[in-house]
Order: sequence, then structure tokens, then C-alpha cells
Amino acid sequence: MRIRIVGAGAMGRGIAQWAVAGGHTVELCDVRAEAVTAAVDFVRSMLGRAVDKGRMSAGDRDAALERLVPLADPWAPGPGVGLVVEAVREDLDTKAEVFGKLEQVLPDSAVFATNTSSLSVTRIASSLRDPGRLAGLHFFNPVPLMRIVEVVPGAATRPGIPPALTELVESCGHHAVTVADTPGFLVNHAGRGLVTEALALLEESVADPAVIDRIARDVLGLRMGPFELMDLTGLDVTAAVIDSIWEGFRHEDRLRPSYLTPNRVTAGLHGRKTGQGWFAYGPEAPARAPEPPVTGDADRPVFIAGGAYAQGAAALRAALAAAGATVETGPAPTEGALVLAPVWGTTVAAAVASVGLPADRTFGVDPLAPAGRRRVLAVTPASDPAAARDARAVLARAAAGEEAWAVSVVRDTAGSVAQRLLASVVSVAASIAERSLATPADIDLAVTTGLGYPTGPLAWGDRIGATRMLELQRSLHATTGDDRYRPTRWLTERAHLGLPLTAPGTSPQECV
Repeated sequence: MRIRIVGAGAMGRGIAQWAVAGGHTVELCDVRAEAVTAAVDFVRSMLGRAVDKGRMSAGDRDAALERLVPLADPWAPGPGVGLVVEAVREDLDTKAEVFGKLEQVLPDSAVFATNTSSLSVTRIASSLRDPGRLAGLHFFNPVPLMRIVEVVPGAATRPGIPPALTELVESCGHHAVTVADTPGFLVNHAGRGLVTEALALLEESVADPAVIDRIARDVLGLRMGPFELMDLTGLDVTAAVIDSIWEGFRHEDRLRPSYLTPNRVTAGLHGRKTGQGWFAYGPEAPARAPEPPVTGDADRPVFIAGGAYAQGAAALRAALAAAGATVETGPAPTEGALVLAPVWGTTVAAAVASVGLPADRTFGVDPLAPAGRRRVLAVTPASDPAAARDARAVLARAAAGEEAWAVSVVRDTAGSVAQRLLASVVSVAASIAERSLATPADIDLAVTTGLGYPTGPLAWGDRIGATRMLELQRSLHATTGDDRYRPTRWLTERAHLGLPLTAPGTSPQECV
């Protein structure tokens, strides 16, 4: 296929590299001639690097470069062009102008695709004489490495175009997911679950950014914590996306932005690109503070609260006993024993009140199985600091010959840090599925490929269990009274039916 790419910036040149490597002829153009020259040089260097690393033969590189055609005039006639990919700046009027000019010089058979990441595909198409020829084809940067593309049909897009674009994408080695034309499409929408909840935890002083990031990495298994991720992306970009998606979905509670971001954006605390975000960067930046050393009495007896707080109690009791801790087995804690409550969606304070536990020496422990060697201890305003240090020391114990566990100390909150982050990630994904914005399979594929999560959010929910996820979200909702945690009908229904979250389910159309 002959593809014209309009816009030779970071995205345009990446798409050009991907397309010529996939066997297509690419006309690469821009209103700035120097941008085209720089883009061609970039593609040549990247393909050369691929040869040096053994990922491409020299012959394939030369053939790919022969298929790359610099085009001086973006509005030149192109009778052989089958597809246009627009990759100009993210502005509705600019994109509409580009497609309007292309419509005058290219054949009616040419399909138009916009690489917009945030604008309505339908609105871009509405300026055309034939809006049915345009769809979204959203690549991610860097294009050759981010092997996921969102295919976004607008309201008027002809039915045959999305399958054709999907076939094109997959023939060049990337994954394609079909997504509804809604704010944030799929990947950016799904990604709001993690960062908005992390900001909410920070608002409530549950933990500082470094602690939340450690828990996200070592308990949930994420490659980057949410605050590291915001610093990498740029808080100015992240905040704009959060606001746009929240406003686009008519102020949906589970997507609610934080009051923390506007002042930080105004102050230029954008992250890596400004040298200071949630963390400091650059050669002059101070080293990040290490975790506090464990100083308490690791031999102090502990009692594991059961009853309504029994989820994870047996596993915690067994792990501590195996590590040599003194674990009491009686019906109630002895005088002076520490009490650990593995709460699920509720607070330590609620456990103290409902079970009658000693407030000064009762602490929460997250029962989620950690992805790394970290446990999380929750303290309340009534906690005795010395007892908390002892509890941290007990939790840090490990079986003989094993490295000690790291223990993060956080403020008591419903569900603790990892549960809230996980509940939000799964809840936003379930909301996307509930609205039929994408299939469960495409949601998980897009998130693992586009965001690098260790597993898709719906598969993650299945790992926990739909019924247990529903219990977690109901507990968070009841404890906080915040509709951010309201379970979706979609997840509730599957929990009741015993249906996996990853299953597409039966549609009415299949039954008639």
C-alpha cells in the first residue's frame, strides 16, 4: 500500500519507520521541509541501529529506505495513495484544515486516518465532504516499540474501514484494538484508574509519593509507581488528560481529578523534563531518602485478628510462624501483645471498634499477596509509636536463609494503599467494558501492551476473584461513602453469575 504521512515530527517519523519496515511505501511530508529531512535521517539511523543489533538484515534496511519517499508538498496529487495518516499538532482546526486540503487532491478511495490522542474522531471527520472515509489510528510513542494501535471508528465511519485498518496494523507486527470514539479512547482512559487513586491517597495523607510508588511496584508488581510515571509523562500532560477525560464523561466520580495538580503544574513541577516533579532529577538532584531502618522488637508476641477480619489471617499467621515470630493462638490477645488485622476494604479503626481490640497496639496488614518482598502496615491516630515500630520489626522477619521483608508504614485507610489502587484499576476497566467501549480482551491487551501492567485489569480482577473484588469495592464504597468506589453493574453481574471478568458474555443480538 502507498501511505502518505502528513507531519514529520516524533509521531510521524515513528509511523513512517514502522510502515516502511512493514513493507509499505511511505510518502513522508510536512509543511516544513527541514522537518522532513530530519525525519528521513532519523528513520535511516533507526533502521541502521536495527541492523547493528541483528533485528534486521542490511538488505531489508535498504529495501525499506527505498520505500521511504520524502514529499516536498503535502498537498501534491497522489493518485496511488491508499491511506493517509495525519500526525500534526493536537488541534481540531489544524487537523480539519489538513484533511480538507487532502480531500481536494487525493482520490475518493483513499482512507483518511488521524493519529489524534484526545480529540473526537467524529468532530474531525465532520469537516469533510465525506466523513465516512475517516477513522482514528492512534499510535503510541515510540511507535516501533509500542506495539499497540487503537483503531477508532467515528460515528460516520464506513463499516469496512476499521477491519481494514486492523488488518494493516497487524500485518506490520503491531496489535490493533478497536475502541469507541470517546474521551481518552482506551489506553489513556484505562490508565486513569492508577494515577487518580494515587493522587487521592496523597490528598488524604495516607502515604507520601515514594511510599505509594514502592507499594505499587512491590505489592502490585508494576514496573513504575504512579508518581514516577507522572514524572516521566509530565504532570502538565497527565493533568490535562485527567481533566479532559473527567469532563468528557460528565464528571464521572471514579475519574475525578485531584486538587493537588493545578498548583504544581503552574509552578512548573512537571517531572523529568523540568528537573523537579514529585521527585528531583538531574546531576544536582539529591539522592532519594532511603527507607527508615527497622528498629523495633521483632520478638514481641503478635495476635492475628480473625472473625470478620479473617481474610488472609491464616496465611499471615503461617508466614509469621514460619519466620520464627511468636504468634498467639488463643481466643484473644494477651496483655501487651501486638494485634495485626488483615483488613479487606475496611479500616483498622473499624476492626478496633467492632471486635473490641486494643486501639494503641492494633495495626492493619494488607492481605494481598505481594509481587515482591514487601508488606504494608497501617497505623491509626491512636497507635502507640513504640508498638508500631515493634509491629514493623515483626513483619520484617523472614524464614531462615531468606532476605528480610521491607515494610512500608501508611496511615489507616479503607483497603490500604494496594487494595485501593487495584480496586480503581479494575473498576475503571469494568466501566469501559460496561459501556461497550471495547471488548474485555482488547481492554486487557491494550493495558498490558500500552501501559506495561503485569496483567490486564480484568484478568487481574479474575486472579483475585470477581466475588472478592465486588466485596472489596462494596466495602470501600460503604466505608468512605464516596461514589468513586461504587461497583459497576458489569462487575456485580459477573460476580453474581460466576462469570469471569475476561469473558465477553452473551449479547442480546446473539439470541435473536
